[in-house]
Amino acid sequence: MKKVLTALALAASALALAPAAQGADIYRAVSSGPAESPPNGSPGSSIATLEIDGSLLRAEVPFRDLVAGTTVAHIHCCTTEAFTGVAPPAISLVDFPMMVTAGEYSHTFDLGDAAVWDPAFLAQFGGTPSSAGAALLAAMDANQAYLNIHTAEYPNGEIRGFVVAAPIPEPATWGMLGVGLAGLALAARRRPGQLKGRMA
Repeated sequence: MKKVLTALALAASALALAPAAQGADIYRAVSSGPAESPPNGSPGSSIATLEIDGSLLRAEVPFRDLVAGTTVAHIHCCTTEAFTGVAPPAISLVDFPMMVTAGEYSHTFDLGDAAVWDPAFLAQFGGTPSSAGAALLAAMDANQAYLNIHTAEYPNGEIRGFVVAAPIPEPATWGMLGVGLAGLALAARRRPGQLKGRMA
């Protein structure tokens, strides 16, 4: 146990000193039935991660407990207000698992490829992948884009979640974690008898 705590303390200290990843923007989309428009009672859920690094968008979309088999999934954009309204698809999640109620999806999209974009979205936002990408990124930053998983029971969407920027821990937070873990490691080294004697 002592060795584990010591290793954790060293790892946390290393993380505190490591530079933050440059150039990548991380977003989350927490999807549910009540978040749909209109809301529904689906017990389904998903906590997806979207990472944009240059022209690449990496989507990690686990999902579970849907009431019917999946038919399609999209990133929709752009609503007129944050966290509300509906919008057309911007990107179809190609090769999304079909006719299942649970699974995991992982795919990397090249946003510089016009074929990635829904043709209507591409045309609406300048007709080029770069202008479409700029519009999507601005909408994600403004909470006006959402992930939607459609099923046979809910063809307009069984679960959805608006895309929000993921918080990035401050360096001071990592430093405090390292100090806390180091303190735990030090406390674990003390023998129970020594600690009891000091408390008497």
